[in-house]
Amino acid sequence: MAKREETKGGLSGAPACAEEVSAPAAPARGVFITFEGGDGVGKSTQIRFLARFLEEHGRTVLRLREPGGTAVGEALRRVVLDPAHGTMSDRAELLIYEAARAQIVDEVIKPALSRGAIVLCDRFYDSTVAYQGAGRGLDGAFIEAANRFACDGLAPDVTLLLAAPEATVRSRMERRAGTDRLEQAGEAFHRRVADGFAAVAAAEPERVRTVRSERQRVATFRAVLAAVAPLLPEAAAALQGDGAALEALVDRVMEEKHRERCEQARKKRRARSRSHRGGAASGNAHPGDRSRPCADGAVAFRKDGDRRKDGSRKGGSRKGGGPKDGKKGARRG
Repeated sequence: MAKREETKGGLSGAPACAEEVSAPAAPARGVFITFEGGDGVGKSTQIRFLARFLEEHGRTVLRLREPGGTAVGEALRRVVLDPAHGTMSDRAELLIYEAARAQIVDEVIKPALSRGAIVLCDRFYDSTVAYQGAGRGLDGAFIEAANRFACDGLAPDVTLLLAAPEATVRSRMERRAGTDRLEQAGEAFHRRVADGFAAVAAAEPERVRTVRSERQRVATFRAVLAAVAPLLPEAAAALQGDGAALEALVDRVMEEKHRERCEQARKKRRARSRSHRGGAASGNAHPGDRSRPCADGAVAFRKDGDRRKDGSRKGGSRKGGGPKDGKKGARRG
């Protein structure tokens, strides 16, 4: 009997009439994209746009947030962001973030990439450099070593650093219903964090692409697509079109977010009614939101709005910077 040996392309020594059998090809490694930046710069909204865009192009997409994304990570998130834990030491804070990161890397991110998925993560190790390094003043060399240990060799393929002027961020933050422990830190802290992110971008310009997010949502999304185009051919192709498809996608996603906010408002209203034994609920509109209230107590979003060819807007004011993703963005990890 002829000896059967595995060779590239099939089995040698097999009968001439036998059909060559080869193992299924392993899926190509996926793409790991992280979104960074301070609070209120619009990371979660742009992640949602990109996820929908890729899904509509047949890609498998996984959206994550840090800390979080696993049962362990979500439990640690509640601990580290709870305003009641105001006495938490800076070193303890750092180690909690690293523990959550190690868990999501091993349990979720690496397996997803091995299956060929595109992983979009709201914050990763650059947030630790900015928040716990520049913001808290912890030792940079120790943070680098801790990040390396938690990530176990994993690094993003590209990082999008979203940035916006302080006034824009302040306006967006005022529309939020509540703040967590790190959002309550003073302005000086958040300026140090912004400086930390800028230093990261300057140190690794090939990996970290800065995207200005104070513009209209569609314009910001086009900048996001341009940043990921070298890794994703469909993003490059979309930028060659007239933009109508991207505007329609943004509107669809914002409509979904609006419906989610309406549902959240209904749930809060029912909870208030139960707690007040059927008393009338008040304050249904999101605090500080100047958009018109919708019938069920949430607020209608303002579309970016199409522009005429001469650049003027059709209809009323359409500002960017929509509400946060219903799946809250990760913070400071």
